[in-house]
This record gives sequence, structure tokens and C-alpha cells, in this order.
Amino acid sequence: MRTLFFRSVLAPLVLIVALPAQAATWVLDPEGSKVTFEYNYGSDPYEGEFKNVEAVFEIDPMNPTACNFQVSIPINDISLDSPEALDYLLDYELFDVDQWPMATFKAESCSLESLNSFVSEGTLTVRDVTKPMSFPFKLDVEIDGGLRFRLTSEVTIKRLEFGVGQGYWASTAEIPNDVIIKVDVYAKKQ
Repeated sequence: MRTLFFRSVLAPLVLIVALPAQAATWVLDPEGSKVTFEYNYGSDPYEGEFKNVEAVFEIDPMNPTACNFQVSIPINDISLDSPEALDYLLDYELFDVDQWPMATFKAESCSLESLNSFVSEGTLTVRDVTKPMSFPFKLDVEIDGGLRFRLTSEVTIKRLEFGVGQGYWASTAEIPNDVIIKVDVYAKKQ
């Protein structure tokens, strides 16, 4: 029983304490990493994926509140099952990738909520709109072919606050304002 407790609860703490006591730079490992979004069109649910996301995380395990996240999301690389829906998303009334091909998230502080749960405070920029955003996430340290961490999160974005929905698409009759973003990514020490 004690061994099971140690492995499940104390082992992650030992790993974190064993890490260097200074900020380390971690980069997104595309292997196994996924950033998806979910929305409804009418009553039908849809899911897409942001491909080729790049991220750099500076995290000091001994002072996790001193975090720094720089995330770049190439909107033109969105993946959807429907080519027609993808054309609409990339068009000027929604993401308008010709003018704004990149979305970004930047955070410069984090707060510890529990053993491995954090909230980062930063800004999200989509199209030409930048808004403050709280980004809750869970961080787990893993040893799988080397030291890495896994960051998972789920957050709801109001698309109209970022101008994603002009003209016909400004109505929430067919596409609700809420879009769920799910993050499940791995990062390796640089």
C-alpha cells in the first residue's frame, strides 16, 4: 500500500524536485501533441485540429509562478474533415487568414491551484483582437525516453469577442459563440 502511494502521489514530486532549480526552456514536441477545437453547427457537433502549433515554455519547477509561455498557432494549417467548412473558416468573415494567418497566446505568470494544476494569466490574439485570458492547465512530468512534461487543458473561447464571425457568421443561430479548445501536448527540455 505504501509503495502504491509513493508511486502515485510522491513520485511526481520527487521528479519535480530533482529538476534543476532554475527556469528551464521547454519546446513543444509535435509527437503525440494535439490542439483541437469543438463547435456546433446547428445541432451537429464538429471538431477540428490546429496543426503545426509551436510553443516555448519557460518554467521553473521551484517557482512555477514565474512561467512564460509563447504559443503560435498557424490558422492556415487548420484540419477539418469537411473541405467546404474549412473554406468558410479560413474566409474573411471568420478567421480571415489572408490578413491574420497566425493566432498567439502569451503568458508571463502562473498560479498554483493544486499539486499539478495551474492557471496562467496572459493574452490571446486572434485576427486583430487581443484579449486577456486565464488558461487553466494540468502539468505532469514524465520520463518516457527522456524527461518531458505533458500539459493538458480545456478552455472555452467566445469567438465573437475576437471577431471570428462577421456578416452572416456574426449570428449565433447556426454557430454558437462558445468554442471549446482542448490542449493535450508534450514538451521536451531544450
